[in-house]
Amino acid sequence: MVRTVGTVVRGIRLPIIKAGDDLVKLVVQNVLFSAENEKYTLKDKDIIAVTESAVARAQGNYVSLDDIAHDIREKFAGKKEFGIVFPILSRNRFSIILRGIARAAEKLYLQLSIPSDEVGNHLVDPEKLDELDFDFYQGVLDEKTYRKLFGSEVRHPFTGIDYVQMYRDIVEKEGAALEIVLANDPRVILNYTKDVLAADVHSRSRTKKLLKKAGAEIVLGLDDICTESRAGSGYNRQYGLLGSNKASETLVKLFPRDGEKFVTAVQEQILHRTGKHVEVMIYGDGAFKDPVGKIWELADPVVSPAHTAGLKGIPNEIKLKYLADNELKGLSEEEQEKVIKQYIREKDGKRVNSLNSLGTTPRRLTDLLGSLCDLVSGSGDKGTPVVLIQGYFDNYATE
Repeated sequence: MVRTVGTVVRGIRLPIIKAGDDLVKLVVQNVLFSAENEKYTLKDKDIIAVTESAVARAQGNYVSLDDIAHDIREKFAGKKEFGIVFPILSRNRFSIILRGIARAAEKLYLQLSIPSDEVGNHLVDPEKLDELDFDFYQGVLDEKTYRKLFGSEVRHPFTGIDYVQMYRDIVEKEGAALEIVLANDPRVILNYTKDVLAADVHSRSRTKKLLKKAGAEIVLGLDDICTESRAGSGYNRQYGLLGSNKASETLVKLFPRDGEKFVTAVQEQILHRTGKHVEVMIYGDGAFKDPVGKIWELADPVVSPAHTAGLKGIPNEIKLKYLADNELKGLSEEEQEKVIKQYIREKDGKRVNSLNSLGTTPRRLTDLLGSLCDLVSGSGDKGTPVVLIQGYFDNYATE
């Protein structure tokens, strides 16, 4: 039979996941039920992807504001004043964390990057900074000057939130004082305090190194907070508060832990039930940038915190468009198909040379797959926290 489709992606519906649920069992049951109901079959090298939110909820991996405050007090040695550098601008991600941090302090110094945070949420229009001749690299603005230049309200174009005011309100509501500064050199915070929490996600390692080298005394990151269970609370040894989301007004859902055990268990159960060797991954945010809003979606520390061995590495692909414009000129359709399939078969087991792969971006498989899954499942009301991907590893030569 002639093959007419390539990759097929399905969002798989599950019941609402609760703490303590056997998620391995639920995932396997619902994937198999979907296959039976929708009349398709699982195959070797299919991919089952499960959103990190479902895994963390099933684990009951939550911490309270008081848990955060307690850990902050302990790790900052009881100090009541310290700084926070480069948090992202988010109601869902950082605002709830800030409440817990503020609960442990008498005064905070908050340094925001300008014109945007590291994932692209803008505080100000960068063209306005150009008009003001503001030095992005060395310039420093205090809150008073910021308001004088940009107005008493500076609202995000999509969310409508004035994040500077929102963060001030959060801290003061918890009974702490707050001083805000805008600058892109993390060492600026050392003009106010020598004890600092690096709240950035992807640049946190560099930020910590710069602060320590510049003479900071206590330097921690969000990945250092809530790394151990406290009186039965959730925790994440690797990422701490990174990758967390607001669960309620008093609870934070952490990034899932022990992910390797979960993906291996799903893989083994599918093999036992069907005889098929599938790959399994946990996914969070996709790794892509919105060209309109300029927001880089990836606020999690990684796209995939856990995946089975078959998903390691990067794609090894031939750029068909390049071959069509060069190697295949003058050939008949039948000859073209024969040459393309021969190229593909010969690449198996060795890396494609740089010319024939020209234009195929060298991204990790899990980043590509996680981005695909994030777009399919969305973050709203689709109710499909599991994504089944079939034919991803097939190619033009696959019959």
